[in-house]
Amino acid sequence: MIQKPKGTYDVYGKEGQTILYIENVLRALMDRYDYEYVRTPHFEASELFHRAVGETTDIVTKETYDFLDRGERKMTLRPEGTAGVIRSFIENKMYARDVMPVKTWYYGPMYRYERPQAGRFREFYQFGVEVFGSQDAMADAEVISIPVTLYKLLGLKGIKVNINSLGDTESREKYREALIQHFKPHLSELCEDCKERFSKNPLRILDCKVDHDLEIMKKAPKTIDYLNEASKKHFEKVQEYLKVMDIPYSIHPGIVRGLDYYTHTVFEVEASVEGFGSQNVLCGGGRYNNLVKNIGDVDVPGVGFALGMERLMTALRYEQIDLCNNTLDVYIIPFEETKKEAISLLQELRLSGFKADTDYMNKNIKANFKQADKKNARFLILLGEDELEQNLLTVKDNHTKEEYKIQKEELIAFLDEAFEEECTCEECGGSHEEME
Repeated sequence: MIQKPKGTYDVYGKEGQTILYIENVLRALMDRYDYEYVRTPHFEASELFHRAVGETTDIVTKETYDFLDRGERKMTLRPEGTAGVIRSFIENKMYARDVMPVKTWYYGPMYRYERPQAGRFREFYQFGVEVFGSQDAMADAEVISIPVTLYKLLGLKGIKVNINSLGDTESREKYREALIQHFKPHLSELCEDCKERFSKNPLRILDCKVDHDLEIMKKAPKTIDYLNEASKKHFEKVQEYLKVMDIPYSIHPGIVRGLDYYTHTVFEVEASVEGFGSQNVLCGGGRYNNLVKNIGDVDVPGVGFALGMERLMTALRYEQIDLCNNTLDVYIIPFEETKKEAISLLQELRLSGFKADTDYMNKNIKANFKQADKKNARFLILLGEDELEQNLLTVKDNHTKEEYKIQKEELIAFLDEAFEEECTCEECGGSHEEME
């Protein structure tokens, strides 16, 4: 039997419903924030990711899916979203717009060849935002607020924001020299990968999963001790904005993120969920003032973040948060002689905005009642031949257990009134809307 590739997974049933719910929340949230949707190809020129993600990162050196197309061009399945969005920003000359900043969001599958484990797959889905054109620390704070707001909307509680600053180019260079001086006497203690990182990009040593418990790692210099005045002011401003937005945060000098392109603010959002273990970081991001220029020679600052859907789903599972709406508005029970009327009525209900279903397995009435209960149907409609001859429908309210005989043409108004009385929430407006 042919099976799915290692490191991938199928989505179906309740998990599928949950993901669709979250995707709808994402779209609505991004509309509130006034961000525009961007979709980029699943594969790009390999050079793009080497420039953007960095030659010394594990992603580029070990994890990318690289291939030659039929034109002998080097291509890579996208391992993250930022590079492709920046390429699109440059290629489509979004930087020339009259209104800045350009605020974008994306959602889709990414690919990394790594060892599959809980919450980590070779094909995974990522939601992220990228803001181009603003140097202001207020943009950093807004970007941080987006995942925090999302997690609150979904009901997650143990959310923590951890922030740090890498500073500007001058500050990073000072810090780089400090790391070289710190690790140089201890090179023999480091793993082979870290020895290579030492000469190319010593900041990557701090991300090492092999050496992270060594004493020399714990005593490594901290980025915030090497910030110049401009970088300190930017970091202070970010903190001020987070405070007035009522977003609690902690300063974690150890956060450097796993990509080469960050400057100034870097952050992670984690969940204090029982049983989540070490994989508790739900998302991360930061500012990258030089990355756009490195990719396309357009000097525009940026800031963004990305979150993995798989980690989010795991957190929701551990927190026992159920986002599925498994209710049905109407279930129609037909008889053999009323099937045409049933499917016609079903179409009318769906076009009027109701979630409706019927029997396709030729079950008897008793089995149909059980099926309606399993689907949590609010209303049952029995389509008897004698009643239809009189243009009547038998409608049963499963909440009140009352039965009604109503004229067929009055059904939509009857249901509208019933659901309007039941629901006055802002989200649905208290009624079902017809499809245009």
